[in-house]
Amino acid sequence: MIEPWLERTDKALREVYKRSASRVQVFHHNDADGLTSGAILTRAFERIGSAVSRCALEKPYPAVLRRVFEQEGQFFVFADFAGRIAPLLSELNQGRNLVLILDHHTALEATDPRVYNLDPDLFGLRGDLDISASVTCYAFAKVMDPENIDLASLAALGAVGDEFFLDGRLVSENRKAVLEAVRQGLVRIEEKEEGEDYLFKVPSGEISGAALSGYLETLGAVGYYQNGPETAVSVCLKGFSEESDQLYGTFVSLKEERLNHEIERLKSEPMKETPHIQWFHVQDRLSPMGVKMIGVLCDSLKNMDFVRREKYLAGFQIIPNEIPGFGKIEMNEVKISMRVSRLTEGRIRDGKAMGLNEFLPEATSRLGGFVDACHRLTAATTVAIGKEERLIEEMEAILEAATDRE
Repeated sequence: MIEPWLERTDKALREVYKRSASRVQVFHHNDADGLTSGAILTRAFERIGSAVSRCALEKPYPAVLRRVFEQEGQFFVFADFAGRIAPLLSELNQGRNLVLILDHHTALEATDPRVYNLDPDLFGLRGDLDISASVTCYAFAKVMDPENIDLASLAALGAVGDEFFLDGRLVSENRKAVLEAVRQGLVRIEEKEEGEDYLFKVPSGEISGAALSGYLETLGAVGYYQNGPETAVSVCLKGFSEESDQLYGTFVSLKEERLNHEIERLKSEPMKETPHIQWFHVQDRLSPMGVKMIGVLCDSLKNMDFVRREKYLAGFQIIPNEIPGFGKIEMNEVKISMRVSRLTEGRIRDGKAMGLNEFLPEATSRLGGFVDACHRLTAATTVAIGKEERLIEEMEAILEAATDRE
């Protein structure tokens, strides 16, 4: 990792050790990258004698954060989200707790000296290409103790799960992690026509990184309200079990049934369109699955023949008024997830089209919504229920203004 990041990490760890770090609360995302991040941090902190409590979140919603920061004198770690909301965490914390952020999304600096934002985006590394959250957590764990290099395969798995490849290959810090896992005999790289396959060693033989990360994400996202994330982290740390396989099978059936129903509905009921955006709303029809699934649905749709691949794709899903681990919380919000086709991805990478992180956060902020994790090619925010069409209009205004400037 680059020197300025290492310097800030060393400073943060000095404070961790100064307070003995007897207990740490880890909040992590519920996708493959976030789940492997949670597993890496659990193993690393347990090795220094810390008691670790974990909580998977679909997003670090302000209503949840206010509950978290009612505590004082605690040690919190946020993984795979919160890089952008470091100022909000600073405002909530007011120096009362030690807080570390290990994210890889677009980030802002913290304003509270006890909130350490270790998001590599602040140091020039691109979260949608160079480094995943899992590799960020792995780099952090290695600074804690070089023996944590044995967590390389978990780091590589998270990077594969996020699917940020260049010509079908992991690059930069992500590649260093997977090559270390290869050196340890835990991963094998196989060349294919377009890029590489990453094959992970398991007791029964080998499994592709895509399949393994998909297994975790099914548990964590489809089963978010049914203890799926805890089962997924257990798989990362202890391997497959009869329970995890049974849950996976149940969740796969649920996912296929709900997503296929929505895809068929969208084929017969055309999406709404604006000059630059094609969008739809699933309301609460994906329940009881988590709201991560609106992004999964967009991923499934983005390259289909009936989708306008020259346009940005957006989907809305209502957020339930309940957060596992926190109980009832009045959210009254809707999540928007956005994706791009291979055609639009190429235009964004070539600088010929705006990245999602250039206009969705700004449009959301104009409506008083919540902005956290956004990349160029994948992005999600939340707004109050009823503001969906206004959000599309605000995005269109930004995109149109950018077109006029060209």
